[in-house]
Formats: sequence, structure tokens, C-alpha cells
Amino acid sequence: MEKYAWKAVVKEGCLQEYCRRHDEIWQEMKDVLNEAGIVNYTIWNVGNELFGYYECTKGIDFAAKVQSESEVVKKWDEYMKDVMIMEMDPVTGAQPLLKKVFEFNC
Repeated sequence: MEKYAWKAVVKEGCLQEYCRRHDEIWQEMKDVLNEAGIVNYTIWNVGNELFGYYECTKGIDFAAKVQSESEVVKKWDEYMKDVMIMEMDPVTGAQPLLKKVFEFNC
């Protein structure tokens, strides 16, 4: 299973709103994530920084393709842009993939 990690920044004073919106994530957004094969999706926060991680049961390329072609994802990104700053990869339309530098498996 391929793994994907990303980072972004919450705008000053917007963390509570960012969290509220994710507490109320749209069902159609969940449906797109499921269609993309995204599982174990978690977002962490420290200060104004966000770190997201998910696993792709159908591969990173497939997950990126489904998301980039989704009108729901475009709508969600528009909805979120007033509370966060995201650099987007111009090729995938998603947050740039972070480079893995260490992994521990037992």
C-alpha cells in the first residue's frame, strides 16, 4: 500500500474553524476519498502547521487522478481556502507529496 503525506498552513486565528469544517466533512467528500482508495487519513496540527497522511489502496497515482478530476474536491478546496494556505502541485492538483526519509516497521 502506498503512503502519501502533505503539509499546509492554517491562517492565523482559523484553526478552530478548520477543525469544525473537518468535523462536518461532507458525505460526498468522503465518497470521493473512498472512490480514490484513500484510507487511514489523518491530519495533525502544531501551531499553524498541518501535516496530513493517508494510505492509498489503489496507489498514489490513482488517488491523485480521482481527486484531480472531482468537482467535489474542487468545491472543497474552494471552501477551505479562506482558512488555510495550500501549495498545490500543478501536475496532480493536490498538495505536493512529502519525501519519505525514514520508516520503522516491526
